[in-house]
Amino acid sequence: MDLRQRLFQYRSFTPIPFLIAMIILAKPTLTSMLAGFFIVLAGESLRLWGVSIAGSETRTTDTAGGTFLITRGPFAYVRNPLYLGNLLMYLGIGIMSNVLWLALAALIFFYCQYALIVSLEEEYLARAFKEEFSRYCASVPRFLPTVKRYRAGSNPQPDPDVRRGLRSEKRTLQAIGLLASLLIVIWRLKG
Repeated sequence: MDLRQRLFQYRSFTPIPFLIAMIILAKPTLTSMLAGFFIVLAGESLRLWGVSIAGSETRTTDTAGGTFLITRGPFAYVRNPLYLGNLLMYLGIGIMSNVLWLALAALIFFYCQYALIVSLEEEYLARAFKEEFSRYCASVPRFLPTVKRYRAGSNPQPDPDVRRGLRSEKRTLQAIGLLASLLIVIWRLKG
């Protein structure tokens, strides 16, 4: 089986070892907690904006694919806002825990993982949406946002639904709450 497909299927589980290590090795300070939390908040806000448009298709683990080529909302500035949001959240948790070398290692690992996964997803999108996807790729960067908004082509777009986004993000929000709570306890005990 294609390594990219395996990474796609298990992408929800690969952060677990890093997050456990960040908790075990944590040396949080008030400054690290606040700075990291704002980065986590930025990452989750980006994810919520994206899933409020893309919906539950972002949670599939079978095969890469999708009903729409979504080019509005955060997708008008960066092709992979959910993965960018994840990278920000891992960085933020690493900063909160004050284990910066592990945060850097996680960023490198997840950037490589997401680059492989995105290559698989983009193969599907290129087959399914042909010229429109080609125009989109030429205008919108893969991971680093642009300031110029992409003007959506003729392809249909789903309507944004924040409630649907919040339902989709339930596990992510729970994980953020748990990790932040554990880091607060560690900070209070070590402080």
